[in-house]
Amino acid sequence: MTETKTKPRTLKILWPLLLLIFFLAVAAGGSAVHLHRFYRTPQGDPNLTLIYTLGRGQNFNTTARQLAQAGICTSETKLRLMATLYGLDKKIKAGEYRLSGSMTPEAILSSLTRGKVHLHKLTIPEGYTVSQIAKVVEQNGLGKAERLSQLCFSKKFIHRMNLPKGAPSLEGYLFPETYFFEKGTTEEAIITAMVKRFKSVFTPQLQTDGKALGLTPNEVVTLASIIEKETGATFERPLISSVFHNRLKKKMRLETDPTVIYGIKDFNGNITRKDLRRKTPYNTYVIRGLPPGPIASPGLAALTAAVRPEKTSYLYFVSKKNGTHHFSQSLKEHGKAVRTYQLRKR
Repeated sequence: MTETKTKPRTLKILWPLLLLIFFLAVAAGGSAVHLHRFYRTPQGDPNLTLIYTLGRGQNFNTTARQLAQAGICTSETKLRLMATLYGLDKKIKAGEYRLSGSMTPEAILSSLTRGKVHLHKLTIPEGYTVSQIAKVVEQNGLGKAERLSQLCFSKKFIHRMNLPKGAPSLEGYLFPETYFFEKGTTEEAIITAMVKRFKSVFTPQLQTDGKALGLTPNEVVTLASIIEKETGATFERPLISSVFHNRLKKKMRLETDPTVIYGIKDFNGNITRKDLRRKTPYNTYVIRGLPPGPIASPGLAALTAAVRPEKTSYLYFVSKKNGTHHFSQSLKEHGKAVRTYQLRKR
């Protein structure tokens, strides 16, 4: 009889406890579902996009607060909780990140922990000099122009780049293209990336073609840089190249203005007769043959044209003031073209 009375009393005591456990389990399950929905659903303003800078050594509490304040996420507390539950709060990486309110907390944490940083676009046009490239780099907030220029003319740094024999600087070897760099990339790394790209474009076949014409690799790049500066019309480059090759064969001076300009420090934009007579290593009105190195960064079309010129008898060309040139075989014909396209238009 004693045992029969004990069981109901025990159940009476346990029942409220069981109910409490049940309701706690339901609440926990509801919270889990709620947190899961939060984690997988965008929480911010869908029209908001920003570049967020996560500082080196910054803790996740600060990060969560800043993201909530910026409107990228609605709840700092929930974001911190989910990051802790998944062990991601200790794995965030410093850098710049492109975040938007349309991203889920899961996607945000994924970006911050994978180091999927925002990359800055850097476009280097064909025919730019080291000085111009350095300014573009600085204008894009990716480095200091002065530092980049110094490195490009530093013998020690040039040696590290393993350029073709005879190259006096990195002028001409920073390949013109669109690059993507993260904030904080050093000037050394930016230059190295450009030189590496140049090497991949300046193939052994192009160098072999240049050798067949009696040109060293550095001379090919030098000639290509002059061709690049002389015309922006792709179809004209092999013709321009033919003129220079024909003049080189005849031991004639190249007499090309861009080389004169390159040899003048702080050129003011107006080339004079005095400039044409000025003795510099790059003035092809004074020196014979090619200058000692490139005068700008040539693109692939110019590099190709330098070693694969058209077969012509042209020795002269003059601008027609429309982006193209008139080509002549004789000085007499050239003089007539100058009067037609230059003097009359003045």
